[in-house]
Amino acid sequence: MTDTTAGPAAQPGHITGFGSKGYRTYVLVALMMVYTLNFIDRTLIAVVAQPIINTFQLNDTQWGLLSGPPFALFYALMGIPIAMWADRGNRVFIISLCIIIWSLMTAFCGLAASFIWLLLFRVGVAIGEAGCTPPANSLITDYYPPRSRAGALGIYSMGVTLGGVLAQLFGGTIAGIKGSDFGAWIKSIGLGGLFGGLDWSTVEGWRIAFVVVGLPGVLIAILLLFTLREPPRGYSDPPSANGAEKAGFFEAFKEFGKKPTFWWLSLGAALVAFVGYGLISFQAPFLQRVHGIGVREAAVNYGAPLAAVAAVGTFLGGFLSEKLEPRFPTIAAWLPGVGLLIAIPAYLGAFFTSSLTVAFVLWIIAGTAHYAYLSAQYMVGTAIVSPRSRATTIAVLLLIVSLIGNGIGPLFTGGMSDFFFSQQLSGAGLIDLKDTFNPRACGGDLAALGESGAQLCKAYGTGLRHSMAATALMFVFAAACYFLAARTFQRDRYNPATDGGAAA
Repeated sequence: MTDTTAGPAAQPGHITGFGSKGYRTYVLVALMMVYTLNFIDRTLIAVVAQPIINTFQLNDTQWGLLSGPPFALFYALMGIPIAMWADRGNRVFIISLCIIIWSLMTAFCGLAASFIWLLLFRVGVAIGEAGCTPPANSLITDYYPPRSRAGALGIYSMGVTLGGVLAQLFGGTIAGIKGSDFGAWIKSIGLGGLFGGLDWSTVEGWRIAFVVVGLPGVLIAILLLFTLREPPRGYSDPPSANGAEKAGFFEAFKEFGKKPTFWWLSLGAALVAFVGYGLISFQAPFLQRVHGIGVREAAVNYGAPLAAVAAVGTFLGGFLSEKLEPRFPTIAAWLPGVGLLIAIPAYLGAFFTSSLTVAFVLWIIAGTAHYAYLSAQYMVGTAIVSPRSRATTIAVLLLIVSLIGNGIGPLFTGGMSDFFFSQQLSGAGLIDLKDTFNPRACGGDLAALGESGAQLCKAYGTGLRHSMAATALMFVFAAACYFLAARTFQRDRYNPATDGGAAA
């Protein structure tokens, strides 16, 4: 699997793509599954949020910090150097190595003895996951010709929401298992001797979930390393694209930095991620606090179906963009804006209704419309630059998305939740009880909170309800960014005939 490069001379790749149709499909499905694994390991912490909050006695601001800024910062810092490596080195090897790193770090999260150790292991997950999307996008654009890329990137992008589904199913189910039951199962399959000194009754379900979900990634990485081929760069682009050359960071920056479409697209995607990460970080706690259901029920009965609906929205975004592009050339840029305006009232209704059934239906509508943006950010991002700059361009886009979206979104939602919680307590004359409030009691013995226990737990849920609604309103600004990107998208598209395959 050497990184062979080929000149533009009379190659049919821009018509047929690289490899046979069957092998291209295998590569695309494999990369989608890598992205799925990426988001399983990334999302799992949100699935078991409330048990972790209870274990380490965290407030929502602390939880927002744990699930947001440190992960985002290191994801962003590592993204660009890894992408530059991907624009020069063997992309298959890079992806495989990064899978091993993030999988091991995910498993280590289950061993964390304190809030600080969990934070450090999450940083390790971020470093590994930074090496997934830029090289994967670059590979897809070399395997698929321009006319097929929107659909291929749409399928790849489904990994985000499919990962959410599987994280909910596996994580929620495993987290609901008692440690003693899991220990008995380990013993029944003959592996009890490996854990002879461990008292399984003290092991919490969320810890088991991290280890069981994380470790299989190592085997997947080895499989990909030996089955995926590294295509010549620019193979599936028109001959004039000069895909064999590789741009450095500053050359790539000169290419995309002068195009307004890139900046509006990046800001729009960042604001969508701001809302998305904020909501997903507190989705499980919302269902448990407001509607009083357990971690397994919240994940399996609601979290997994909602993640599946989001996958449908992701696919529809790419599908509609590809099918309607001949009639609406800039649809990939403005379609996400339409979806976000539909999602706002649906989300607000879901958060404020007292009926869990009604909330679920409205959440389905909101999720479908919300996630139509994912394929667009990759299609538009790769369409405005030459082949040699694509990985770096996507890495910069993801840096912006990560810092604003994953970096600030969960922290904002958590901070607002604590703010509204305090307001609720002040209104009820219970603000003096905030510092001694134990969130674990809300899922068990309310008597532990005293005679005001019911009021405290109700305020705990109401504060989060208001916070999630405030977060969703940020979609207004995100939609405006996509509409502005659409105004310049056609003008900013990369054109080999005029751009000459090089950064200006």
